[in-house]
Amino acid sequence: MKVRILGCSGGIGAGDDRRRLRTTSMLVDDDILIDAGTGVAELSLDELAAIDHVFITHTHLDHIACLPLISDSVGDLRRQPLLVHAIEPILKILRQHLFNDAIWPDFLQLPSPEEPFVRLQQLQLGATLSLGSRRITALPASHTVPAVGYHLDSGSASLVFSGDTHVCDDFWREVNGIDNLRYLIMETAFADADLQLAKASRHLSPQLLAGELAKWKGGAELFITHLKPGSQTLIMQEIAARLGRYQPAMLNDDHVFEL
Repeated sequence: MKVRILGCSGGIGAGDDRRRLRTTSMLVDDDILIDAGTGVAELSLDELAAIDHVFITHTHLDHIACLPLISDSVGDLRRQPLLVHAIEPILKILRQHLFNDAIWPDFLQLPSPEEPFVRLQQLQLGATLSLGSRRITALPASHTVPAVGYHLDSGSASLVFSGDTHVCDDFWREVNGIDNLRYLIMETAFADADLQLAKASRHLSPQLLAGELAKWKGGAELFITHLKPGSQTLIMQEIAARLGRYQPAMLNDDHVFEL
């Protein structure tokens, strides 16, 4: 299993190094997306048409911005609907607020109800979906809207992505039960100066991340994602000061994980 980071920023614009920032999306092999933020726009039409499955962590725009555009761009190039997987509360929001003929055409019904461009597939929290040898499990998360993280398991190694989350004991109970965890990707959206904003928006800051990692048994490489534009360097400095023993690394676009 190969996981390529298409986007991992908490916003758009030019970063500290002047590279363009892209919001959250991961390409698994060539046929699965985890989230569909603006990073998806880097893919070619042929690459977009090859995607059969999208797993959504939550419905905030930085994680679904390109979802409606995929269906419009390559729906007629595909022989079967794009399958969008999520827990039911997330699917409900997509039905009501995205594919509703007001914000975007209802590709759940178009070009016909029998053969739509997009089909929603319900996941159960904690249940595992197998796609060939690849196993994907929705993990608990705590955010301002219904949200999950994801556990990707190739059989020989695993990657866990927290999605957007705040303090969540249930998440760590699941993570600590994974015996082949190789990579852990954790969000940290705010610097500690914005601790109250992190709490109000149910994100993490370095201080909150330190409290969460105290619940972790460890034993995997740690990557930090979803840093706010303009604050990336400061957030990583604060994380290094608090959590240097974990050797945390900032996640970057185009990083590839092999599982």
